[in-house]
Amino acid sequence: MDAMTPNTVIKRPRSRLRRAVVPLLCLLAAGAIGWTIWFFPSASQKNTTRSFAGMPIPVVTATAETKDVPIYLDGLGTVQAFYTVTMKPMVDGPLVAVNFTEGQDIHKGDVLAQIDPRTYKAALDSAQAKKAQDEAQLANARLDYARYQKLVANNYTSAQQADTAKALVAQYEALVQQDQAAIDTAKTNLGYTTITSPIDGRTGLRQVDPGNIVHPTDTTGIVVLTQIQPIAVVFTLPQQALPAVAKAMDAGQAEVLATLPGRHGGPPQVLDTGKLTVLDNQVDQTTGTIKLKAIFANQQRALWPGGFVGVRLRVETAKGAVVVPPVAIQRGPQGPYVFLVTDDTVRRVAVTTGYEDQASAIVTSGLKAGDVVVTDGASRLSDGSKVNVVRPSAEGAAQPDPTAAPGSRQRR
Repeated sequence: MDAMTPNTVIKRPRSRLRRAVVPLLCLLAAGAIGWTIWFFPSASQKNTTRSFAGMPIPVVTATAETKDVPIYLDGLGTVQAFYTVTMKPMVDGPLVAVNFTEGQDIHKGDVLAQIDPRTYKAALDSAQAKKAQDEAQLANARLDYARYQKLVANNYTSAQQADTAKALVAQYEALVQQDQAAIDTAKTNLGYTTITSPIDGRTGLRQVDPGNIVHPTDTTGIVVLTQIQPIAVVFTLPQQALPAVAKAMDAGQAEVLATLPGRHGGPPQVLDTGKLTVLDNQVDQTTGTIKLKAIFANQQRALWPGGFVGVRLRVETAKGAVVVPPVAIQRGPQGPYVFLVTDDTVRRVAVTTGYEDQASAIVTSGLKAGDVVVTDGASRLSDGSKVNVVRPSAEGAAQPDPTAAPGSRQRR
């Protein structure tokens, strides 16, 4: 009863083979169906594609206009204080007072610190006393010389004694001059005990506290003063810009803008407007650049020493130029071109461009004022494409153009 028949032995391998082959065949069938759908879309898909093919393409446009365009050269600059002064003591002594606060605005002549003046006041008094003593001796020597001159005239004494008296007068006159020099030195040293500001500016961090003994050999000084109104910006440009810069300087002080990059790729933020004052007298051979310096009033204190800023130097102004937004200019193998909108179609027009920045691009040939060009949506266009003009809203979404024909379908 338990013995296997030949039929039973044969059926088991067939059952296992069936279980392995059936899923494989299903997988191959599904793959074949997928490839067929990929390469041979259904009739409904073809109809959908065909229905969208004839619709106008939504685009954003702008009108070419004529205006004066300033031509700028762009560079990178470093802000420098107009004056920088490290206030160091000129004489030795205890620092008895500091009369400024860190970051304070100060003016020329303001007292910043005081060194103990007593030693130098005593030296001045001693020099003045020595001069008074020598002046008294000089006066007596002059009287003696006058007496000897009278005695020599009457032959009551020798000429040698008169000459000796004359030499003694000259000696005391020299001593008095020496005493005056000592007084001047003592006054100068006494004046050095009161440290005053030589410029209008701003104080930095205090380097020495009251009570310390300061010396002229100290490297750090007491405080660093910087003048930030006005302020300077030093920047570089390629040496190829030298003719344009020299021409602008010959025409007068060229305008310079100090800028920071705009947010989200927008136009640069102008910090201040200044004038170009210095063009270096040689080209840097290691970098092939020229160094320039501009002065800014910095009334708003937007510029700070040590900072990096973008610099835009205006070298000339293009009068009556035809300009379009830079995004309207397309680039191709044959050069720049634009899509010119005529009624509800576009035409590809080759153009020649000149100066271009983030705000506008000058078109020297190919367009005239009043022409309407595509600024957004050009990637889907070809010569003769039908278009539907839309305008971007404040939030960036496309909105129907009020001048578009009624009933036309607006799409973004």
